[in-house]
Amino acid sequence: MVTRIEMLSVEQAKAAAKACGIRESMAGLSVYRTLLRHPQLASAVNHLLTTLLFTGNKLDVRLRELLIMRIGWTTGAKYEWTQHWHFAERVGLPPEDVIAVRDWRLSTRLGAADRAVLAAVDDTLERGKISDSVWAECVRHVGSPEQLLEMVIAIGNWNMFSQLLRSVEIPLEDGVKDWPPDGRIPQGGDA
Repeated sequence: MVTRIEMLSVEQAKAAAKACGIRESMAGLSVYRTLLRHPQLASAVNHLLTTLLFTGNKLDVRLRELLIMRIGWTTGAKYEWTQHWHFAERVGLPPEDVIAVRDWRLSTRLGAADRAVLAAVDDTLERGKISDSVWAECVRHVGSPEQLLEMVIAIGNWNMFSQLLRSVEIPLEDGVKDWPPDGRIPQGGDA
């Protein structure tokens, strides 16, 4: 696997992960094999990911995964779409709902909270901030100040990851089929 920044071997990544407090199970992922070239940065990023995904998350998991999938699709980040497709499956999102983020405005599968979060993603990607009208919908449908803060941080985090994955050209792990479930690639997406 070739990236713009050479990945550590799995063994090197496991040793680096252990040394900086990252779960060894993460070390086999291409993104960590790259990030662990800078252990302090990898540790900081891992802490935020762990908070958003597992330990401190306040935002509904469905909303979080839909926003990640929208970012992956809109930005054309194959790694992000593919990895979070599988994560969304594990946490119980129906595949049809995940596919709906591709063209969410025309979908009948998504509820008011889903639509508010997806509009927030699009606003952020298009304008760099969430508009007043979309913010009002998020307040109405997403929840508490903690959930709203987490939504904004999650959008920023996975947009940053999209930029990292695409700029460094981090490949999928061996044997992982890209762009599930149907191989459809967004315009401008990573082939």
